[in-house]
Amino acid sequence: MDAAATRQRATELGRYGAYISLNEQAESGELVAVKDNVDVLGMVTTAGGRHLPETPAAADAPIIAAVKSTGAQVIGKTNMHEYAFGVTTGNVHHGTARNPHDLERVPGGSSGGSAVAVSLQLCDWAIGTDTGGSTRIPAGLCGVVGLKPTTGLLSIEGIFPLAETLDAPGPMARDVRTAARALESLSGLSGFDPGQPGDWQPDLAVPLGWEEGLDEPTQRVWDAVSDGLPRIEFPGWKALEDAFQPILFAEASSYHLEWLREQPELYSEDVRNTLNLGFKVSGAGYLWGMRQREPMREAVTRALGSYDAVMIPNTTIVAPLIGEPHVREKLLRYTRPFNLTGHPVITMPAPTPGLPVGVQLVGRIGEDAALLRVAAALEARWGVGTEPAVLG
Repeated sequence: MDAAATRQRATELGRYGAYISLNEQAESGELVAVKDNVDVLGMVTTAGGRHLPETPAAADAPIIAAVKSTGAQVIGKTNMHEYAFGVTTGNVHHGTARNPHDLERVPGGSSGGSAVAVSLQLCDWAIGTDTGGSTRIPAGLCGVVGLKPTTGLLSIEGIFPLAETLDAPGPMARDVRTAARALESLSGLSGFDPGQPGDWQPDLAVPLGWEEGLDEPTQRVWDAVSDGLPRIEFPGWKALEDAFQPILFAEASSYHLEWLREQPELYSEDVRNTLNLGFKVSGAGYLWGMRQREPMREAVTRALGSYDAVMIPNTTIVAPLIGEPHVREKLLRYTRPFNLTGHPVITMPAPTPGLPVGVQLVGRIGEDAALLRVAAALEARWGVGTEPAVLG
C-alpha cells in the first residue's frame, strides 16, 4: 500500500475513529495497523487510557519485531476500548470509533479501531488482542476476519495486559488467506497458509445450546449457514463463563489496583466501575476458576471429536447503536468461553446483504493451521471476504 495515501485517507475518514496515532515515518509496502496496547518502537502506547506516560516505547513488542522482520511496517496505532475492558470502543479519551457499515453503530471492542481500519482498507491487515472476544467481536460486527490463535502461540510481552492468563493477540484481515499470512508474520512460523480448498468441504457441527437468544437478522443468517449441520453435545457456555469471570475480573483489577486508589478520576466511569467489580472476587473464587480450566479444556477437546471444527454464532446481535444499553452480554456470550480453554477460534463474515453477521469456528488446541483451512473452505463456498465496507 502507498503509505502517504493511506495516511491521507485515514485523516479524511477520521470520523470513523480508526486510529489514535499515525506513523509519519512509515513507507510504502505492507502496512500493518497495531492496537494501541502493543508497544511499537518510537510510538506512544496509550492502551486507550490516560495513565501511561506519553513517552515513545523504547522497544518493539516481540510480535512487532517479528512483523517488521518480514519487511512490513506499522502505519499507526488503532483506537480501542479503554484498557481493553469493553465491547464498544466508545473511548472518551481518544474518540468514539464507528462502524464502517453504519456511522451510528458501534464497531465492537475492544479492538474496534483495528477492525475499522481493516474494513476501510486503511491497512493491509491489523493486530488486535483478545481476552474475552476483543478481536472476534469487532471482526464480526465490521464484516472482517478475526483470529484468536491458540492461547500462548503468540507472545504477550510488550502488550499492556487486561488479564494475562487469558490475553491472546491475533490478526484481523479482510480474508482468511491474509489472516493466515499475518499469523505467520506475528509468530515467525510457517505452515499456516490454507492453500486452495478445491472441492473439500469440512465436517462441521453445532454445539447444543450455543445458538440461543439471537436477534432477527442474526437468526436469519445463522439459520442459513448452519442448516443441515448436526447438533452435538458440548460443554455449556454458561459453565465455561462462570469459570472465566473470576479470573478475568481478579486479574484485571489487580493490575489496576494502584491507579484505582491514586488516580481514579483518570478512568472513564464505565471502565472504573467495571474494574471495581474485581474487588468482589475472593481468592477462593479466583483459584476455583483457575482449577476449572484444564478439565474444561479437555471437555471441549473431547466434544470436538472427529469434527474439523464446531461453528457457533459470534454475537447474538448485529452491531448495536452507539449508546444502546445492555449490550455487553449479548456481544460476549459466545466468545469468552474459549479464552478460558485456550482453543483457537476464527471469526469470519457470513454472507448477508445487511449489517455484517459473524460466525465463529472453533478448532483444536495447537491446530491453528487446520482451523484456517476450514475457514478458507467456507470462505470459498460463501464468496465473502473480497469486498470493502460500504461506508455508513
